[in-house]
Amino acid sequence: MADNRMKYTISSGQFPFVEIELEAGESAYVQRGSMVYHTPGVSLNTKLNAKGDGVGKLLGAVGRSIVSGESAFITQAISNEPLGRLAIAPSVPGQVITLELGQKQYRLNDGAFLALDGSAFYTMQRQSVGRALFGGQGGFFVMTTEGQGTLLANAFGSIRKITLQNNQITIDNAHVVAWSADLDYDIHLENGFMQSIGTGEGVVNTFRGTGEIYVQSLNVQTFAGVLNPYISTGK
Repeated sequence: MADNRMKYTISSGQFPFVEIELEAGESAYVQRGSMVYHTPGVSLNTKLNAKGDGVGKLLGAVGRSIVSGESAFITQAISNEPLGRLAIAPSVPGQVITLELGQKQYRLNDGAFLALDGSAFYTMQRQSVGRALFGGQGGFFVMTTEGQGTLLANAFGSIRKITLQNNQITIDNAHVVAWSADLDYDIHLENGFMQSIGTGEGVVNTFRGTGEIYVQSLNVQTFAGVLNPYISTGK
């Protein structure tokens, strides 16, 4: 009997594949564009990435997409065969981690979501204006998990878990992948505007409390800057 809990394997190396097994009737949500292959009995369906029904659901998904940069749609994979297989891969080279949801819930940075089994879900929670202006976590919204299940998140480069025990830490915002929903966080400039320009450290995120933070070794923005001089513009 389908329990909507996906079984999966993650290949090793810097360019991992994730192969998901689904029993008949089971489903999983995956990042749009991440599909590599699937067996004939697995179908992919586009769903509005919002709660509710009818026009209100459509307007909510589109409106949130405009202010957060997150897609208004999500891909749902459903198996119509006894053992369906679906392979997905992240859009950037790096590690894939597993986060078990239930007693623990998490918030995710942009681009970290890869897959979620059908028994769990996520919502987009509104952030304060200050966090929205400085942060890369979805602008005015941040992805927050709910329910019980398994979340697969991907990182750019290697990943490390930092555990806080009623203390605090400051992390470059572009290196943050995911963090415990119980943690308080403050997105701000490191040492003010002029000092941030001088040190090269721009927007940072200070976390406080007890929980987990997952950080990635590479920064997409910095990496793009390194490559930019070698990219021909055709002019």
